[in-house]
Amino acid sequence: MDFLAGLNTSQKQAVEQTEGPVMIIAGAGSGKTRVITYRVAHLIRKGVDPFNVLVLTFTNKAAKEMRNRISSVVGSEAKNIWMGTFHSVFAKILRVEANKIGYPNNFTIYDTDDSKSLIKTILKEMSLDDKLYHHNFVYGRISNAKNNLISVQEYQQNETIQAEDFTSGRGFLGKIYETYVNRCFKAGAMDFDDLLFKTNVLLKEHPDVLYKYQNKFKYLMVDEYQDTNFSQYLIVKKLAAIRENLCVVGDDAQSIYAFRGANIQNILNFQKDYPDVKVYKLEQNYRSTQNIVNVANSIIANNKNQLEKNVFSDNEIGEKIKITRSFSDNEEGKSVAESIIQERGNNNLEWKSFAILYRTNAQSRSMEEGLRKLNVPYKIYGGLSFYQRKEIKDLIAYFRLTFNPSDEEAFKRVINYPARGIGKTTLDRIILAADQNQKTLFEIICDAPKYLENRSAMAVESFATAIQSFAVVAKNSNAYDTALHIAQQSGLLKDLYSDKSVEGLNRYENIQELLNGIKEFSEREDIEERSLDIFMQDIALLTNDDNDKDPNKDTVSLMTIHSSKGLEYPQVYIVGLEENLFPSQMALNSRADLEEERRLFYVAITRAEKRLHLSYATSRFRFGTLINCEPSRFLDEIDAKYLELEFTQKAPRENTSFGDERNKWQSKTSEKTVQGDFFSKPKPPTTKPISTTSLLAKAHVPTPGFAPSDTSKLQTGQEVEHERFGFGKVINLEGSKGDIKATVFFKEIGQKQLLLKYAKLRILEN
Repeated sequence: MDFLAGLNTSQKQAVEQTEGPVMIIAGAGSGKTRVITYRVAHLIRKGVDPFNVLVLTFTNKAAKEMRNRISSVVGSEAKNIWMGTFHSVFAKILRVEANKIGYPNNFTIYDTDDSKSLIKTILKEMSLDDKLYHHNFVYGRISNAKNNLISVQEYQQNETIQAEDFTSGRGFLGKIYETYVNRCFKAGAMDFDDLLFKTNVLLKEHPDVLYKYQNKFKYLMVDEYQDTNFSQYLIVKKLAAIRENLCVVGDDAQSIYAFRGANIQNILNFQKDYPDVKVYKLEQNYRSTQNIVNVANSIIANNKNQLEKNVFSDNEIGEKIKITRSFSDNEEGKSVAESIIQERGNNNLEWKSFAILYRTNAQSRSMEEGLRKLNVPYKIYGGLSFYQRKEIKDLIAYFRLTFNPSDEEAFKRVINYPARGIGKTTLDRIILAADQNQKTLFEIICDAPKYLENRSAMAVESFATAIQSFAVVAKNSNAYDTALHIAQQSGLLKDLYSDKSVEGLNRYENIQELLNGIKEFSEREDIEERSLDIFMQDIALLTNDDNDKDPNKDTVSLMTIHSSKGLEYPQVYIVGLEENLFPSQMALNSRADLEEERRLFYVAITRAEKRLHLSYATSRFRFGTLINCEPSRFLDEIDAKYLELEFTQKAPRENTSFGDERNKWQSKTSEKTVQGDFFSKPKPPTTKPISTTSLLAKAHVPTPGFAPSDTSKLQTGQEVEHERFGFGKVINLEGSKGDIKATVFFKEIGQKQLLLKYAKLRILEN
């Protein structure tokens, strides 16, 4: 099979250039995954041993998809490729080499919640103000230090860092960092950032280990290279140093993770790092219509810091991009819901064809409200992951203790769950005894009578014996049998089963679902090791992007734009396009931050295949106050010839920015284009709070006793009343029974098109 035959010229050149440094600049929708997978398959077809190929991704989902595609070309050899996320690949290496840096091979991997819990404990022990030293802030500070390879010693000795901490009144941050690192080490645990930080330490301090993996990984590929941080950049550079057979794939226009430590300079400076690099540009967008691609290009062209490319599409021209202006955020939610219903009916689409994207999670409320009122099924992505649920984390804590009794966070989580008479006072005594005797918490309870009074000693000794017995079972059983034994003998299953409330039943079902997943894992034939500790490692390394995004579930998808990266939908709604919301107020202090916001908008636009809808509100509640909103500057940057504009309601009189344009719009409804300064800023911009009372006074007041009429026999020319839009006249009716649309000219706001089954109109008597 000639798998290269279906590639365009640029794609084929990128696949066939296997030697030396290569940079593939892959525009949105340009077939990037196909190029990566075919390039790996091409290497194997050329005779390269797949054990010598390393492919690094940012999500397990991406790695799985690539491996499946490679398997379809080269067969079972694809299993031998070192492929996975940065964290999973280097966790695998650290499992082998951990003893060289003083860690056990069975070290625990702390997730974010574990790390924050430990930080809270340290703050309490140090008697520090948890408002000034908020655990989220402290966690972010430590994470940022590790991602920039700043050790505890360097942190404490760096004058600039210390000055910044003391100026902010947080002079103990260095001590907290030190205590946190020591406690993790003592517990035989690494957090997510350690998986990269410790790998750098390993490769720097042990040249023999570095040489070993330089010779093992003869060919390296890195996906989404624009999202790498300094720590990841350095690991890749070291591993590729001998042969420089390094291929990086990415798009600087989609670099949106600076808040996670991603450094766009890694991709912008790649040609400086490797002067003899071969550069290939994938510029043909196969996903979106020409209009959508043109809008995306017009936006990103405003960024100064970027790699030059000319993304184009040979797809259909497509419909113009609809921009909807609503009076409020609730009105915006209702408008989006109505539009989805209409688009679904007109184009015979499924609910899953639609996605609503927003800048912040808080914006989901008005969207959910609009969808719920019209009975539109939806799913929010990026919410609480299955593995973050309390009952799941409780059982996993038992699993963790089984394999690593030194795991302090797991120990504290379940020592008295289910309740076994071990209270806070006993736990405090255990912690104190461990500190005074330089022992782990588990070592203390294994010799409890020496440190605790009789009744407490008996309870904790029983707990210790149970954990030790679980370890014996784990050595002789597969993952499922071990997990079921622990769930039953710990008392956790019984405790959940006895709770007959709706919440209790849900928690019990979640545990059963976890056990079902472990059962499937135990029966897999494509992996050699199927023990519970291997399953534990897999779930500990799940990335946020791997959450349940079931493409077969027929629901409208709601998510933040950050969560949407890598996804695509026939119809996309980007909402809340207002100044200080998108772009975020936090991004207006520097060009670099503003350009990242613009890249985020670019990512959102390029998720759309056939139809793109943009919307904003002229007023929105913030911190309990209703304020006027100014349309986003990004809307100014779109060429008006690509746009179709719509108003859902008359704007309040205080916001006069669009008065003239609204009149133009109402007089040109058939043309549906607007030229000129539609997105010009208010003069002067108004940000003062709007009085809710004054707004109500300006709105239509329904006739007393208002009740919607039966509109099944509504006729053109009849006069009607709408609860919010006021009095109007029906000027056109179209559509079939059940989906009839009425065009009504309202005296106050002009012409609107309404679905009769949702419109709630009162027909006026002649």
